[in-house]
Amino acid sequence: MKTEEQEKTIENAQVQMRKGILEFAILLLISKGKIYANDILVRLKDANLVVVEGTIYPLLSRLRNSGLVNYTWEESKAGPPRKYYILTSKGGDFLKSCDSQWQILENAVHLFKK
Repeated sequence: MKTEEQEKTIENAQVQMRKGILEFAILLLISKGKIYANDILVRLKDANLVVVEGTIYPLLSRLRNSGLVNYTWEESKAGPPRKYYILTSKGGDFLKSCDSQWQILENAVHLFKK
């Protein structure tokens, strides 16, 4: 039986792992084509990367300020215009770098699990 302290330690490790891949996951989603922030949230939740709006919007702003993503406004039939995120060329290069690093990490973990 796990103690409360052990459960908190496990939960903290899981949160840190999710945070570590969240930016990469969001860039992967945006790389597929323009996407609305709420659609990003839904896709992350579908993948069990549960994120709240208070987390994703600052991250999207940081990615934009870094020049990795940009956005366009588009009219919506369901209300006010929507902001759709797109990957910049700099973001594409950064994503390739992240993907290379991911492959290295994935291979290392796979070796350790043997």
